[in-house]
Amino acid sequence: MDILRRMAVFATVVEQGSMVAAARTLSMTPSAVSQHISKLESEHGVSLLHRTTRSLTLTEAGSLFYQGCADMLAAARLAEQRLSELRDAPVGELRLSAPTGFAGPMLTEALAPLLAAYPRLSLKLFFHDEMIDLVQHRIDLALRAGDLKDSSLVARHLADWESVLCAAPSYLARHPAITTPAQLEQHQWVMLDHERSQTWLTMENSAGEVERPLVAQRVSSNNILAARQFVLAGMGLSIQPEPEVRQELADGRLLRVLPQWRLPALGIYVVTPRRDAQPAKVRYAIEALRQRMQHKTGSGA
Repeated sequence: MDILRRMAVFATVVEQGSMVAAARTLSMTPSAVSQHISKLESEHGVSLLHRTTRSLTLTEAGSLFYQGCADMLAAARLAEQRLSELRDAPVGELRLSAPTGFAGPMLTEALAPLLAAYPRLSLKLFFHDEMIDLVQHRIDLALRAGDLKDSSLVARHLADWESVLCAAPSYLARHPAITTPAQLEQHQWVMLDHERSQTWLTMENSAGEVERPLVAQRVSSNNILAARQFVLAGMGLSIQPEPEVRQELADGRLLRVLPQWRLPALGIYVVTPRRDAQPAKVRYAIEALRQRMQHKTGSGA
């Protein structure tokens, strides 16, 4: 790397017109600048500069060598400029991974204004219901829902979404009214993929009473959108994130079951593979997601 440093010193001497001026620019002593030039000349066996008491002029070899040095400095300055742009403004390609349940309007509502405001920012989306290696796939940030496993990833909490126990009217019409959590054990369930066929639910009412019914799944899927279609088709009860089924609840395609009993909220997180400073595109995207998800958690959509 010494040769690159000497090339930079040589180019600065030529640009500044003297070793003294180059020394001021580089925060070095004139003698140190002179030593760098002398080492270049001795290593390559050619004279690069004609030195007089009043001026410096390039030799033929020096003129040819300077062009390469100047190109190197220009490339280095461009690289620094691009790093500054990445640090200070959202530019480049943002690679975002999310579960398929987020493949709806929420991401568009969060990130479309960001893309509109910064024309040099592009977006590539990857939807996976299985965890993927963020480093291997060069993912800048990923959305996660629910409990996070311990890992080297950096997690930031975005919002807590209400979990809703619901079913289609057609399913509820075929069964007696559900008035207690214990009755849930007698019903069919549509759930996200679990290793066990039975799952304990934890439910709490406003009086602080806790019930833990054991429920059995009839339909399971690793894709929440596919599972939701079975719920809408009247195949059983299900627990769904309220912001994602808000419209279905509003138009009556889904109905709340035991609304006086609460289920644990669903934590929404964004994770990144790095602990050090993030480029602006990642910081801005995280803030846009946070604002949209917290807004979606409230009554407005």
